[in-house]
Amino acid sequence: MIDTLTDTEYRAMIAEHRTELAGVLADLPAGRWDAPTLCDGWRVREVVAHMTMPFRMAVPRFVWEMAKARGNFNRAADRIARRDTARLTADDLTACLLDNAHHPWRPPGGGYAGALVHDLVHTLDITIPLRIDRPLPADRLAVLTRLEPRGVKFFGVDLSDVRLRADDVDWTFGTGEPLCGRAQDLVLVVCGRRLPAGRLRGAASARFSIP
Repeated sequence: MIDTLTDTEYRAMIAEHRTELAGVLADLPAGRWDAPTLCDGWRVREVVAHMTMPFRMAVPRFVWEMAKARGNFNRAADRIARRDTARLTADDLTACLLDNAHHPWRPPGGGYAGALVHDLVHTLDITIPLRIDRPLPADRLAVLTRLEPRGVKFFGVDLSDVRLRADDVDWTFGTGEPLCGRAQDLVLVVCGRRLPAGRLRGAASARFSIP
C-alpha cells in the first residue's frame, strides 16, 4: 500500500522524477519553451518557473508575496512565475530543477506525497500539450491517484455528477455519469485542467476537454 511509503522512499521518487523531467526539458527546442500548457495563460517556462520557485524563494519572502496578493495564492504564483521567466533562461530553469532534485520542499500540509503530486501534475501540464508521451511509472501513478475530496474543493471543479473511471488501473473517483480515460488524465480533470480532444470518453467528456 502507498501508505507504507517512508519519507526516504518519497524523496527518492521525487529526485528521480525531477532528474527525468530535467532531461526532457534539456532536449526541448528553444521555441517549445513558449508553447502553451494545460495551466491557463502559462507557457512551459512559467510552469517550470513555478515548479522551481520553492527552491529559490525563502518562506518569509513568499509570505510577503502572498500579502501583496491579498492572500490569493494563484495571483501570487502567477506574478512570481512571470517575473522569474523575465530574468531566467530556459537553461537556468532546467539547471535549477536538476540541481534541486533532492530539495526537501513540501507544500503546507501535504508532506512529501504532496510534493510528488505537485511535480507530477505540473509535468503532465507540460508534456501532454507538447505530445510527449511519457506514461507515469506505476509507483508514481499510484501516488497520483490517492486524491482526497479536499483536492477537488481546492481546484473548484464540479464533479458532483461525474464518476471518473480509469482504463489503465483499478481506480474510480466520485459518483454519477462515467468519464473514462487514462488515470493520469482523469487526475488532471480533478485538478481543474481541460484536456486535448480525444483523451476522455463519456457524455461529460466535452465539458472537460479543450474546445
